[in-house]
Amino acid sequence: RAAVMGAVLVAALSLAACGTSGPEPASTACARSSGKVTLSFWSWVPGMDKAVDMWNAENPDIRVELNAVAGGNQGTYQNMFNALKANTEPDLAQVEFDMLPSFRLQQGLRDISKCLEPDAGDRFIGFAWDQATFGGEGVFAIPQDTGPMAMFYRKDLFERYGIQVPKTWDEFRVAAEEVHRKDPSVYLTSFPQRDVGWFEGLAWQHGASWFNTEGSTWQVSVGDRPTTEVADYWQDLLARHLVTPLQGFSTPWTKALADGKVLTWISAVWGNSTLSTNVPSTTGKWAVAPMPQWSGNGPSAANWGGSTTAVLRGSEHPYEAAKFALWLNTDPKSLELLNRSGGLYPATKDGIELPFLKKPVEFYGGQHIFDVFAEAAGQVKGGFAWGPTMTQTNAALADGFGKALAGDATLTDALAAADRETQTAMRLQALEVKIR
Repeated sequence: RAAVMGAVLVAALSLAACGTSGPEPASTACARSSGKVTLSFWSWVPGMDKAVDMWNAENPDIRVELNAVAGGNQGTYQNMFNALKANTEPDLAQVEFDMLPSFRLQQGLRDISKCLEPDAGDRFIGFAWDQATFGGEGVFAIPQDTGPMAMFYRKDLFERYGIQVPKTWDEFRVAAEEVHRKDPSVYLTSFPQRDVGWFEGLAWQHGASWFNTEGSTWQVSVGDRPTTEVADYWQDLLARHLVTPLQGFSTPWTKALADGKVLTWISAVWGNSTLSTNVPSTTGKWAVAPMPQWSGNGPSAANWGGSTTAVLRGSEHPYEAAKFALWLNTDPKSLELLNRSGGLYPATKDGIELPFLKKPVEFYGGQHIFDVFAEAAGQVKGGFAWGPTMTQTNAALADGFGKALAGDATLTDALAAADRETQTAMRLQALEVKIR
């Protein structure tokens, strides 16, 4: 899916960039509209209709009409770009963190900084606000949810094999060796080819910086030193057959989790329901611990996933659109509803401390697992930037990882290939690119 969408998206964006001079930047003006207003909103989050109904009941003069769409990479992003080209885009849309630069490149986002109070950003987790503001260049979306990462592990099997919960990646390697030595059919974890966001989270934790801008020039370094170190670490585990290449979310992977053949999953907060839904027979056997740390980096965590509510370029009611987007992602009742219905983990500082996230979770033996993720959310470093062709970058990484898992290349080869393909895709959009 990623490869197909990558080709489609790059082609579409290239035509937009090379065929015309592109649309003029959206105005930052933000006057209130007179009279009643109707806003259109595209989102794929389950239960979003209930949140919209709640808003409409309390705000009869600013009515929101929801268009429930497929996930972004399932065709919705392409439809959004088509709508922008035809000037028929909705007022608001759900856009994931890693796709925001693509929308901004096409000048499809409205800067709503003048629609918000100056301290609006103080309400959000630092790295999430950084994603939506491009490091302070404006406010182009309101953070909706995040995916701080931690380690899910089978505490019963850790006890059986006499394995301590690893606090560092060095200890994680030793644990992988010990488990596999005691039972060659058991692996500490898996390296999934197509879960590129998982690998990007690990690189983010280690201090990776793939993209930067210097004036109008993009600086690209998908294979920077921290990322290469992460790749070399996992290449070693793969070469010694200490981790399995099972693909995440696949039937064989789920069976391995249920059968105790894979003992951990480094994943985002939303993974808690993935496990409880797919391996219910293991209720009470799992626990959550912080991610292993790289020595010398200080406490650091990673993020996998996350999205925003963006106000698109053509909205004639940016003030009202921004008001709804801010309410949707900060109101306690809305946050609880979206978490329970759609599994969204709040992007606000107050949201992750709400009572419904402080309760023990039966599947994890009564552990207060969200306390671990709240701590992780505060340890995700800001400054990690995405490029304007991430769909293509991700597809290239997945292809390269597949070759590495087949023994035809290495993970660092995959990084080099992704770097080259990313530069090509960006130059097709007439972007200036510099290798860092």
